[in-house]
Amino acid sequence: MKYTIDAKGKKLGRVASEAAVLLMGKESATYERNIAGDNIVEILNASKADISDAKKEEYTYKSFSGFADGLSELSMKRVIEKKGYSEIFWQAVYGMLPRNKLRAVMIKNLKVSE
Repeated sequence: MKYTIDAKGKKLGRVASEAAVLLMGKESATYERNIAGDNIVEILNASKADISDAKKEEYTYKSFSGFADGLSELSMKRVIEKKGYSEIFWQAVYGMLPRNKLRAVMIKNLKVSE
């Protein structure tokens, strides 16, 4: 089933949690934890979401390359400049999905458009 979420004027976390629940398939009557939901979730107007300027400055995304001194930190503002709002929403939904082998299967069904 295909779901569409309009992010215009909504908070990032509210939209991401709604998308995560739909991707897991928790709204369906035949929900099972060990089976990935077959729902496709599309988030529209990601660039018009309600994200404050202070949040863009203070929130940081970290990634580690595995090498010594390989920790890189980017602010939300910098990530938006480099990769766009879709990356912010992708990261938020990814963090709300269960940490198991189904996570990769579920996140493929997320489409974000700015």
